[in-house]
Amino acid sequence: MISWRKHYKKTLIAIGLLLSTSASFYGQDGDPKNGEKLFKANCTACHALDKQVIGPPLKGVVERVKTEGGVDRDWLHKWIKDNKALRASGDKYANEIFEKYNKTEMLQFPNLTEKDIDDILAFTTNPPVEPPKEDKAAPAPGADAAAPADKSTTNIVIISLLAIAGLLVWILLKLRQLVKLGQSEELTGLNETRVRSFKEMYEKFHYVGKGIIAVLAILAAYGVWNWLMWIGVYKGYKPEQPIYFSHKIHAGEQKIDCQLCHSSAKYGKVSEIPSMNVCMNCHRTISEYNADHYMEPGKDKAFYDGEIQKIYAATGWDPAKQQYTGKTQPVEWTRIHNMPDFVYFNHSQHVIAGEQAIINSFNKKNPNNKIDVVCKACHGKIDTMNVVQMANDFTMGWCIECHRTTEVDMNNGYNKEYFKNLHDKLKKQYPQDGGKITVDAIGGLECGKCHY
Repeated sequence: MISWRKHYKKTLIAIGLLLSTSASFYGQDGDPKNGEKLFKANCTACHALDKQVIGPPLKGVVERVKTEGGVDRDWLHKWIKDNKALRASGDKYANEIFEKYNKTEMLQFPNLTEKDIDDILAFTTNPPVEPPKEDKAAPAPGADAAAPADKSTTNIVIISLLAIAGLLVWILLKLRQLVKLGQSEELTGLNETRVRSFKEMYEKFHYVGKGIIAVLAILAAYGVWNWLMWIGVYKGYKPEQPIYFSHKIHAGEQKIDCQLCHSSAKYGKVSEIPSMNVCMNCHRTISEYNADHYMEPGKDKAFYDGEIQKIYAATGWDPAKQQYTGKTQPVEWTRIHNMPDFVYFNHSQHVIAGEQAIINSFNKKNPNNKIDVVCKACHGKIDTMNVVQMANDFTMGWCIECHRTTEVDMNNGYNKEYFKNLHDKLKKQYPQDGGKITVDAIGGLECGKCHY
């Protein structure tokens, strides 16, 4: 009896050790909540839980590596900390994974502790279930029922207005009949002497008529001239684009530098439309939209995800296989800013040579609306626009006014040397500005500068 109890006790101990080992292997000894934080901080650039990004999906990865490669928890720790060294050691399964995923080398994480890795594995094994999000676009209860009621109310109002209008017409007809019945013979004679046609009125008051016609002709000429002067001025123009792109999200919330995408604005005459490959630098790993607090009214996650899929279609990117298919589709962007052919404008001249001068001038004229990037002086606060629009007139007068008010920095190395012999002469020529030299003083109003 005693022997049986000892054997039973040993069996229970063995089962307990087996269960604890199994639990440890599957990551249950870790903290899933802390693992979620570590996962988002270290893994989401290349991995997702439920789909392939650059690397494979990580949900259930502990069970998967055990089934596929017959490896244990220690192998996962080695792989995460230094997969390169593990492959170099000749580990068969490590090299199979490397070959399977296009020889894309995984980052090394020697900074993660054993506890950190256990927490991440616990999260991938049993990720917390998020509560379902409330559908903001769903109609309020009873909205469908209220629609017919609103329609019937509108019909009643229209019928009532028509009835009132008919009643007013009937009253006017009756009043006219009463007036005719009440007219005396004297009134009838007086009516016969009144002007009954435009011709008679013009003959009687022709001087006044000619004066009115002259005034109307002048006003019409001014109106036509004013209309002609504003042809091609489209301030506020903001067309819909084939792929929705929010500058507020990218330049505003994410603080992406303008020149990361519009690089030629700094080094060339024209600020080009970025290639779709520039978008793929980030969106190769960002395949869905998860920033709820950046959403615009009337737009949901499905809308933003659909726009990202348009980028993939344009570049021929297959997110499932993480490779390009070679089937691309050109994107027909609608141009917003476009100078006429007879106007010369060089972006680099303003972005590099005139950067600080333009910023200082703008902030001086707009103390309550200061800018920190030279692009905003012409294009407005682009980092607050969801849909880009033309923020200024971009007329000749608008450019000239800027040249007349923007002060040139005569102390920077280039201007100090280039205008060395003209410096004192210009100060004497423009004493009204207290020695300040604006762009117009150094040729900013010469016709050939902009028209060639």
